[in-house]
Amino acid sequence: MLTARHLKAVVGATLAALLVACGVSSPTGGSGGSGNGSSSGGIGIRVMSNRADLISGGDALLDVVLPAGVDTSTVTMSLNGNDVSSLFAPSSDGTLRGLVTGLNVGDNSFKAQYPGGKAQTTLVDHPNGGPILAGPQLQPWTCQDGAVDAQCNQPASYSFVYLSSDPLKIGFQPYDPENPPSDVANTTTDQGVTVPFIVRVETGYQDRDQYQIAALYQPGQDWTAISPQAQFNHKLLITHGVSCGVSYMTGTAPSVLSYAPANIISITGGNSPNLPSQAVPDSAQYALGAGFAVMSTALDYSGHNCNVALQAESLIMAKEHLIEHYGTLRYTIGTGCSGGSLAQQWIANAYPGIYQGILPTCSFPDAWSTATQFADYHLLLAYFGDNSKWADGVSWPMSKQAKVMGRELLTLNATVSESAQFHVAVPTDPCSGVSDAQRYDPVNNPGGTRCTITDAAINLFGPRPPELWSDMEKAAGHGFAGFPVDNVGVQYGLSALQDGSITPLQFLDVNEKIGGLDVDTNLTSTRLAAVEPALGNAYRSGMINEGNNMDQVAIIDCRGPDPGLFHDAYRAFAMRGRLDREHGSHANQLIWEGALIIAGDLACNQNSLIAMDAWLSAVEKDLSDVPLAQKIVADKPGDLTDECWDGAGQKLSNQLCSSLVVPIFGTPRTVAGDAITTDTNKCQLRPLNRNDDYGPTAFTDDQWAQMEALFPNGVCDFSKPGVSQQGTIPWLTYQNSSGNVIYGGTPLAAAASNDGIGWTSPAFRGFSW
Repeated sequence: MLTARHLKAVVGATLAALLVACGVSSPTGGSGGSGNGSSSGGIGIRVMSNRADLISGGDALLDVVLPAGVDTSTVTMSLNGNDVSSLFAPSSDGTLRGLVTGLNVGDNSFKAQYPGGKAQTTLVDHPNGGPILAGPQLQPWTCQDGAVDAQCNQPASYSFVYLSSDPLKIGFQPYDPENPPSDVANTTTDQGVTVPFIVRVETGYQDRDQYQIAALYQPGQDWTAISPQAQFNHKLLITHGVSCGVSYMTGTAPSVLSYAPANIISITGGNSPNLPSQAVPDSAQYALGAGFAVMSTALDYSGHNCNVALQAESLIMAKEHLIEHYGTLRYTIGTGCSGGSLAQQWIANAYPGIYQGILPTCSFPDAWSTATQFADYHLLLAYFGDNSKWADGVSWPMSKQAKVMGRELLTLNATVSESAQFHVAVPTDPCSGVSDAQRYDPVNNPGGTRCTITDAAINLFGPRPPELWSDMEKAAGHGFAGFPVDNVGVQYGLSALQDGSITPLQFLDVNEKIGGLDVDTNLTSTRLAAVEPALGNAYRSGMINEGNNMDQVAIIDCRGPDPGLFHDAYRAFAMRGRLDREHGSHANQLIWEGALIIAGDLACNQNSLIAMDAWLSAVEKDLSDVPLAQKIVADKPGDLTDECWDGAGQKLSNQLCSSLVVPIFGTPRTVAGDAITTDTNKCQLRPLNRNDDYGPTAFTDDQWAQMEALFPNGVCDFSKPGVSQQGTIPWLTYQNSSGNVIYGGTPLAAAASNDGIGWTSPAFRGFSW
């Protein structure tokens, strides 16, 4: 059945395709750029390193495509009227390729011509310090030591490491090109090139934060985008950090030398091994040895920055830089656990094309559908933890509390969640880069910096409207970021009541006392109502990941049991449910389960990378005109399926593990009737009906009267889409051409067909940017 929502998506996709085909620009917050070039005489310009309207850092890798037989000595190129022909050289496919430097911030005119034809395009350059689409940047901001300006710019630095042929030397060792060691091991890439296993790590700064790029590198040999070193296989692995938080200072990019999320078995995460390094295959080391480049940015570390637009912006800028200095890419794979899985999945949906494959481990689809679970836990813990709130005759053994929370026997999941993550919604919570004097205080400093992931993403959510302003907002003179979470109409403990696990008295008491949160996340007696336009913006921006664009990426999700460490196993299936709802299939998503806590299997991250590489390599060969989403499914190797592993690197079957190995628990919302998709942040209401299933013990008349008082406007109808629920609009920008904020975002112009050619092999260029 074609729903209105699906019809809208089809119409939008069709319009975007027509715009690209016709070279017409749709409305955008930027100027110039995509779709505004012209050509004659068969000559063309391809912008290799990025979209023409999202260039940054003053340079761009360009190809000039010539008709057959044209003498290249007759071709001239100019930038803003200045001859730059000397920057171009013939590439392997017969085009002229050059890294054009010296772009001005704003519009730049690039022209190529020969006696029989000419072409031109506009390149829109943005500062190296950003932003390009995420909108006005966080303030205050503290730069790293060594920064040369207020945008944290600093020249890139380079270091070297190597793998030793000595088996007693585990892991990468420092390498000095001026005094090379004698025990360097060799590696043979997946293209059959054998070289010493020496890796160069580039550390630089873009978008006011750090990036790193690692690749096999042979010191003393040149490497340019036109002529990369032979061991580069033109594939990219992006590593990600954990958690979800906010910082107001330059951070550290996740490691590009070591990534084995099976080691990350503490709830706080990190890349410090808890197991001997020999026991855990390292996907980053494997990728480097195979010839991949491995990249990360501090802003894709969700614990440092939990904002989908800013994370995507940092990766767009870093990928552009990599292509300009290392060479074009065939495809890009993301890997990451917890907050790293969150980053991959919501970026893949909101900015399709950044990745071609993703490897989420201990996954979260996003931060803001999960926020309902964390808010519910907070409210329930406040109620269960204070028995003075309980009515006479009501008691709550822990097993009954757990039933309301969607667990069995214990409430550990809620208490761990509360400790690990709820603080990021509290505006008075300390955050790095903000002093005590700068931080928000509702009485003494209402205009101070609010250290919440909500307020840090105000460009996306938008401010609360004046009619809702608290005294603190009035004193500050502006609205705080809207909170897209709601519990109006939620019947907490409903399925536990239905199966007789709790009594009507308990059910009524928890629903009467549950309350909500105010703008500062203080407990209130009234329930929490989501704020508009923040709720709608959360969906359209991708902060709530509907999965409506995720059919354009291949997914292998490594998933293990979660005995109360808040990395719930259901979340892999929440993403699967969203894919089924949006696309009628989840054929582009595989789930690999195993007995290892949270991660599934010690070798899952590396084995899934190998499998993903084979999957994308198969898609790469498919040059048919069918949509990319169909290629990803049709070209998936036949031996790739859902799988069950033993936790120690051995595959047990080509199907999911039993529920005894990886049990799937619920949440307070699924107990209240929500689907496993769990992305209804505010439910539509339906009238109370005494004939509904309320379990084996009927309500008395007095109890039903209490129900009517508790839910005067009705209860959640989870059979309907949520209020303001809608698909994510891909490639939103949150700034106009003057750099002013566009709250909630607006779509970028449709990219021209010759933009970003260097991001992928031709088979993958059907993504919807």
